[in-house]
Amino acid sequence: MAKHDVEGGSFSAKDYHDPPPAPLIDAEELTQWSFYRALIAEFIATLLFLYITVLTVIGYKSQTDVTAGGDLCGGVGILGIAWAFGGMIFILVYCTAGISGGHINPAVTFGLFLARKVSLIRAIMYMVAQCLGAICGVGLVKAFQKAYYHRYGGGANELNEGYSTGVGLGAEIIGTFVLVYTVFSATDPKRNARDSHVPVLAPLPIGFAVFMVHLATIPVTGTGINPARSFGAAVIYNEEKAWDDHWIFWVGPFIGAAIAAFYHQFILRAGAAKALGSFRSNPTI
Repeated sequence: MAKHDVEGGSFSAKDYHDPPPAPLIDAEELTQWSFYRALIAEFIATLLFLYITVLTVIGYKSQTDVTAGGDLCGGVGILGIAWAFGGMIFILVYCTAGISGGHINPAVTFGLFLARKVSLIRAIMYMVAQCLGAICGVGLVKAFQKAYYHRYGGGANELNEGYSTGVGLGAEIIGTFVLVYTVFSATDPKRNARDSHVPVLAPLPIGFAVFMVHLATIPVTGTGINPARSFGAAVIYNEEKAWDDHWIFWVGPFIGAAIAAFYHQFILRAGAAKALGSFRSNPTI
């Protein structure tokens, strides 16, 4: 363990080595129970995420519907909806991080795949599990709130009036960038090594990132930043309006995730410079 002198004293620092990249295709994963356990965790977590959050959205709209005796100042408000999304991500990432990594979002999985944190097989299967979990979660909402489900839009993401397609796409790109960049930073193993003095509970900043992005983009797109969330709601609601601009909620998050992965891995962590052999973080003396 390396030691560094500081004004006559010394402190210990952990040696740090970048973990090896995940194999592009790891067929051996398909023979391991831990892989299928992770898929189950992603499925159940996304199901619970959609169930709680979409139910919150529909409940808010029903409570503020003045034509049905509601109160415009009633319900949890946009702030409460943002807390529901951010709070559930905090809870579910905390619960599943040690099992599946707590992705609960195809965009997060895609970003981690580009950074070689997960294999292609795991990335694809995670996305399938997440989308199926989202569909089932919204299906439960429809079953329990059938009277209100279609009347209040089924929690489906739509580009709101007054905003162009470009604005909606940009909102999804930037919002997902904030989320995935936070995921990379909060889970960076180097935080526990020699250059970090900031202890962090990873699910907390990730949940806050989701909360803050929702505050900013609910008026624009309803906030997707999670293709499984948008896809599950659109499948169960299945109205033309929900599908008109649905591509935004896939393309935007995937672009945002790719930019975040590149920024963190190749700029902040100097991955490109290291690959070219032009950067040495541990010079010989």
